[in-house]
Amino acid sequence: MYNKIAELVKAAEESGKPISELMLLQEMAKSHRMREDIWEQMRNNYHVMKAAVEKGLAGDGVFSPTGLTGGEAVKLRNYRQRGNTLSGDDLLIAVESAIATNEVNASLGIICATPTAGSSGTLPGVMFAIKDKLGLTEEQMVQMLFCASGFGMVIANNAMIAGAAGGCQAEVGSASGMAAAAAVEIAGGTPEQASEAMAMAISNLLGLVCDPVAGLVEIPCVKRNAIGAVNALISADMALAGLTNKIPADDVIEAMRKVGKNLPASLRETGLGGLAATREGVRLKMMIFGQQLEIKPEWVDDQPPIKANPFE
Repeated sequence: MYNKIAELVKAAEESGKPISELMLLQEMAKSHRMREDIWEQMRNNYHVMKAAVEKGLAGDGVFSPTGLTGGEAVKLRNYRQRGNTLSGDDLLIAVESAIATNEVNASLGIICATPTAGSSGTLPGVMFAIKDKLGLTEEQMVQMLFCASGFGMVIANNAMIAGAAGGCQAEVGSASGMAAAAAVEIAGGTPEQASEAMAMAISNLLGLVCDPVAGLVEIPCVKRNAIGAVNALISADMALAGLTNKIPADDVIEAMRKVGKNLPASLRETGLGGLAATREGVRLKMMIFGQQLEIKPEWVDDQPPIKANPFE
């Protein structure tokens, strides 16, 4: 078991094997399963990801039962296909794939949690953005998942991956770091560069709060995955160009843990702070659940309570 990113990088450098291969070998040793069986299981995960992206981009898209989210991945794809975008095709493919995945999740569809359902769009967003650009085969796409799992394992064991434990930095932040590292490896970067990419990606999202409107994984979760995917691609490019984070990956993970522990409960998936506690956020909750509510944001002492009554 690799307990630190530094251990994972060192093992990869000394063995001459990519991190993705080390993770496959570790799983074989721990589970006593055949290589082919483990590979097939991860391939199935990839197929679930691929199907979710395709479903979210088919027809008019998919829509959540609440009506809060849906159809925007298709809108973005149509906009991209008309040309003359500001961000360019590569970034927008990442964004539309990420949004498509999370819209499928919000519509009660099947997704692959990477590492959570709320952050399930970030990794596929990156993967499908670079698939055609790099000419990646299905085998290489599966390899990316093994690499991402190595970084995710260390993050989970040393910090947290749940918004309820550490805010959205733990969900989308972790997913962005995992995706950045996997992108670097598949693009031919070194294990150390993969580590730097992960460190930069998480550093960029350090302190991101978890404030789901109405307590649902829709607003702002869907679009935060778009940012997670783009952040991962930018971090991967910076690492491949030779940029470093200065703060080592394991230190970044520890910083994320401490920041997460210091976040108030209102900003850790309770739906009581941040965007969820805005007047519009409360109104949307009332629209969905039809209950009277009073919220006083705990970080603003002089702000009057937010009251909402769907019957007024």
